[in-house]
Amino acid sequence: MYTPPAFREDDPAALAAIMREAGLSTLVTSTGEGLVATPLPFILDENEGEFGTLYGHVAKANRQWQLAPIGEALAIFPGPDAYITPSWYASKREHGKVVPTWNYIAVHAHGPVEFFEDAERLRDIVTRLTLRHEAARADPWAVTDAPERFIDAQLRGIVGLRLPITRLFGKRKMSQNRPEADRVGVAEGLGASDREVDRAVGAMVAGNTSS
Repeated sequence: MYTPPAFREDDPAALAAIMREAGLSTLVTSTGEGLVATPLPFILDENEGEFGTLYGHVAKANRQWQLAPIGEALAIFPGPDAYITPSWYASKREHGKVVPTWNYIAVHAHGPVEFFEDAERLRDIVTRLTLRHEAARADPWAVTDAPERFIDAQLRGIVGLRLPITRLFGKRKMSQNRPEADRVGVAEGLGASDREVDRAVGAMVAGNTSS
């Protein structure tokens, strides 16, 4: 991932937070048949390894797990993003030398991927994923709410994966390279949007301003 110094995110806690907050991420592997990618949710175990270890699962019918990976796998974690119109820039009114851009957050995690079919490890992953995404609900669903034989059958239809992170790259592009007046204009423009994600990005840009 191309990461100019102004946009580089190196703080381990911030990188972990971005990975935890991402909903659907993407697992990419290079194989003898070319690149293969699967959208899926991950669990980040921050206590396992220098940069943490990712866990998830794919459908057994998904051939990605059967194609031997060449080199490291890549897990892509997206954060909030928004289109930035130059019309919001104060510098547009001053000299007009501005162009559109995109603000976004992303983390790329690299590492060797292991696929496995062990039922107990799969149950642990499914349970942890469920707890993570059901925790905020008033009446959370649990794996144990379903009949055990049904869950056992479901587990036979998936393959687990483990990816210990060996390299981690983060990018937080939130108009840091723009003059203060431009950042204020971007924050105000996004803040007036009817899209929740735009307003979220606007708040992040506002955090980079002194006004």
